[in-house]
Amino acid sequence: MSLLLQVKSLDKRFGGLHVTRRVSFELREGDRLALIGPNGAGKTTLVNQISGVLRPDSGDVFLRGENVTALSQVHRVRAGLARTFQITTLAPHFAVQRQVELALFEREGLTGRMWGSIDAYPALQHEAHDILRRFGLAAHAATATQDLAYGEQRLVEMALALALRPKVLLLDEPMAGVPKGDGARLLAALAALPRDIAVLIIEHDMDLVFRFASRIVVLAEGAVLADGSPDEIRRDPLVRAAYLGNGK
Repeated sequence: MSLLLQVKSLDKRFGGLHVTRRVSFELREGDRLALIGPNGAGKTTLVNQISGVLRPDSGDVFLRGENVTALSQVHRVRAGLARTFQITTLAPHFAVQRQVELALFEREGLTGRMWGSIDAYPALQHEAHDILRRFGLAAHAATATQDLAYGEQRLVEMALALALRPKVLLLDEPMAGVPKGDGARLLAALAALPRDIAVLIIEHDMDLVFRFASRIVVLAEGAVLADGSPDEIRRDPLVRAAYLGNGK
């Protein structure tokens, strides 16, 4: 399998607070990696460094062999990385399909023409509809995202990320704030993601983590405490003591 993402010794401090401590791991094509750990372990800060929101104090990020540590978020998206955020970042008054179409325009470098008629790009219209159908959102194509249930908004975020045709997809707590009844739809959407994409998910819902992930990295106090299969992580006494407890 192709090596898609390399994280090498990422280190980040905020004043006297050491948030990530020489974190290293790799993602290959098809990987399903869960990043877990207690609150304050540095998970979101780590993903922010990978995606370009934050610059590490030291260490490197490689996407498909290219060192992108000093490059912008936009460059990383174009190199094949997409992410969602812990809190929804959707345009509340835009229709669902229009938001997906705009993501497609961005991917194709057509943003300068986005105010023209979308009818001039039937292939993109068709692709947007296909993406919505894949996430069970076709019936909501004309609905403003603010009028969707919260779980459906999370699905729209995943649809937007997938529209960019990423090779690496970072999902920051996709279940955060999602009602129990919508959880099954999100899990089904995760399971249906293309197998050639490497997926990293931050999630506190351990049922989802152990159902979705083929590999788990555990952070504690900014450092990698463990890296292994779900069974290995379940049995690891340090992980149980630091995070899972004795009930898992």
